[in-house]
Amino acid sequence: MSAVYAPRVELAGANLLRFIAVLAVLYSHISFYLIDDRGDGWWMLDFGYWLFVQVIGVNHHLSFVGVAVFMLLTGLLVTRSAMRQSRRDFTVSRLSRLIPALWVAIALAIILVRLGINGMFGPQDGVSNFEAVLSFFLGGFFLKPQVAVLGVTWTLAVQLMFYLYCVAARDVLRSRPILVPIIGAALCSVVLLYNALVPDPWTIPMLSKIAATLPTLFLGQIIYLSWSKIVGWRSILVAVLAQAVVVQLATEVGAYWAGGRYLWTIIVVAAMVLLLGRYDGRAAHWSIIRWTGTRSYAIYLLHTLILYRVFQFVVPYTGPTGAVIAFVAVTAVASEILYRWVETPAARWLNGRFRSRTHVAQSSAH
Repeated sequence: MSAVYAPRVELAGANLLRFIAVLAVLYSHISFYLIDDRGDGWWMLDFGYWLFVQVIGVNHHLSFVGVAVFMLLTGLLVTRSAMRQSRRDFTVSRLSRLIPALWVAIALAIILVRLGINGMFGPQDGVSNFEAVLSFFLGGFFLKPQVAVLGVTWTLAVQLMFYLYCVAARDVLRSRPILVPIIGAALCSVVLLYNALVPDPWTIPMLSKIAATLPTLFLGQIIYLSWSKIVGWRSILVAVLAQAVVVQLATEVGAYWAGGRYLWTIIVVAAMVLLLGRYDGRAAHWSIIRWTGTRSYAIYLLHTLILYRVFQFVVPYTGPTGAVIAFVAVTAVASEILYRWVETPAARWLNGRFRSRTHVAQSSAH
C-alpha cells in the first residue's frame, strides 16, 4: 500500500472537547426529562437556559450540541486513518471499538425493558424477539414507526454511514480529498429532497436524520484537511458552504427535531472545536478531563439507561440536585466497568485478530 500525504494533527484538546460534549449530552437529556416529561425545574437548567439558549442562542435543551461536538471530533480524528490505512484495517479499527460495547448496552436495554424496569425510547410498550435482534444492528431505527430500545444509538448509524462512505471513497480521499465532503453534501441533499418530495410509503425517515447530521462529520473532516494544509482555503470555503446548504435544507424540510437553530448551533460548536482542538493548557490534562474523555463512549451508551430510574428513586429523598449527583455517580461506575471490561479489551483483541499483520507489527514496534 503506497503512502499518502496525510500528516498527523496534534489534538491535545480532544479530551477537553469530549468532556464538554458529555456534559452537553447529560444536560440535554436531564433537561428534556425534567422539563418536558416531568414538568419540573432545576436551578442548573434555569441557568443553562439563560446562558446557552438566550445569550449564546443554541438549541433549547442544548439539543444537538453534544452530538455535534462528538461528530466533528470523529470526522477530524478518523480522516487521516481513512486516508492512510487499508480499507480492511480502517473498518476493523472502527468497528472493534464501537460494536462490542454497543452490543452490551443494547442487551442491557432489552433486559431492562423485558423486566419492566425501563421503557422503550418510542411509542412501543415492548420489543419483540425480531425487533430485539434487529436492534443489535441498529435496524430498528429504519422501521416505521421506529423501534428504539436505546435511543441514543441513532448517532452510531450516522457514524457507520460516514465510515462506509470513507471506505467507498478512499481512492478519492487519497487523491482529491476535498471532493469527499463536497460530494457527501450533494448526496445528503438528494436524500433530504427524496424524503421530502416522495410519498410517505416509499420514504425512510431515518435516512433524513442521517443526512441532516452527516454535515457535522464532514465539517470535522474539512477541519483536518485545513489544519494539515492538504487543501487550499478556497476549496475549504466551498466545502464548508456545501455543508451549510445541507443544514439549511434539512431545517427547511423538517429533518431536525428540536427547533430551527441548527445552523447556528453547528457554527458555535465548530468555533469551539477550532478554538479548543489544539489547546494544550493545564485544563486539557486534568484527571477528570482525561477520565471523562476516554470513557465518553461508555457514558454515552449507558446514561439514558440509568437516568430515569435513578432519578425517580432518589429525588423524593434528596431533591433534584441530589438525584442528579446520584445519577452521575451510578453512570460513572457503570461506564468504568463497560470501558475496562468490554470496550478496551474487546478492541485490543479484535484489532490483533483481524487487522493486517503488517499493521499489527508496525503498531507493536511503536
